Amino acid sequence: MKRREFITLVGGAAAAWPLVAHAQQAAMPVIGMLYAGSAKVAAPNTVALLQGLKETGYVEGQNVVIEYRFADYQNERLPALAADLVQHNVRVIFATGGPAAPLAAKVATATIPIVFSTGGDPVWLGLVASLNRPGGNITGVSFLTNALGSKRLGLLRELVPTASAIGFLVDPTDPYTEAETKDTADAANALGLKLIVVQASTASEVDSAFASLIQQRADALIVGAQAFFNSRRDQLIALTQRHSLPAMYQRRELVAAGGLMSYGTSATDAERQAGIYVGRILKGAKPADLPVLQSTKFEFVLNLQTARALGIEVPPGVLAIADEVIE
Repeated sequence: MKRREFITLVGGAAAAWPLVAHAQQAAMPVIGMLYAGSAKVAAPNTVALLQGLKETGYVEGQNVVIEYRFADYQNERLPALAADLVQHNVRVIFATGGPAAPLAAKVATATIPIVFSTGGDPVWLGLVASLNRPGGNITGVSFLTNALGSKRLGLLRELVPTASAIGFLVDPTDPYTEAETKDTADAANALGLKLIVVQASTASEVDSAFASLIQQRADALIVGAQAFFNSRRDQLIALTQRHSLPAMYQRRELVAAGGLMSYGTSATDAERQAGIYVGRILKGAKPADLPVLQSTKFEFVLNLQTARALGIEVPPGVLAIADEVIE
């Protein structure tokens, strides 16, 4: 072969490589991820989702493509984002980050399979007909973060036994808030504690809620399980530190960032299970045949450095039951 012919052949092949790569990517199944929050907050959830997909044989960029859509806790954006995923002809939509995301996905399509993860009862929310027989095009994972008020209150009381007035910060716009408030209020009554309920769904309202708690002399705080508070991590921790207020959260990420303690279902484990469901659907399973899973992995996380800063001596019994202790 002459040198000129060889160069022409190689040059032509090189020019075709991007087209081949594009064609290969176009042939891959596409997953749409609809997240009510931000990319930053979603990072641990995304890693868990990818792990679940990997367990079923799918790796992003190798044999599957993921289209990400983040509403940045502006729920009014979710319907348009869900509709955009539908227009992209995704094979499956994974909706998470709060109940508004799967609800928006359900409105957007009755044919594209939807996998959700949600912290409350998906039957009550209207996502599925039943846990064992979801019906339709939707299934997913339920992790009961909104039904753990009594457990959170009990752990907080063990760490701060002198507390008699407990603040309870909730987002009134979340559909699960009413049930969580009742559960926590019943637990407070049983323990003879005063529960001070304050509400916030914006950054400025969080500041006002803390001002009200201090005015009413709250001894400690439970932050509700609503997704909005994950986006206010730095603000919440700064306010609890400023007012020396021991606080219980639902997610370990807030404790790792300087919060005192958290108790709840492992959201990352739930997302991993959801990733497995997404993979199974890509392989041909139908959502109607996949029962809604109930995540049962709970974790109690404690930050000893924050406890020392608050002057709290952690009882050995509390240390013994902690799943993770952050030094």
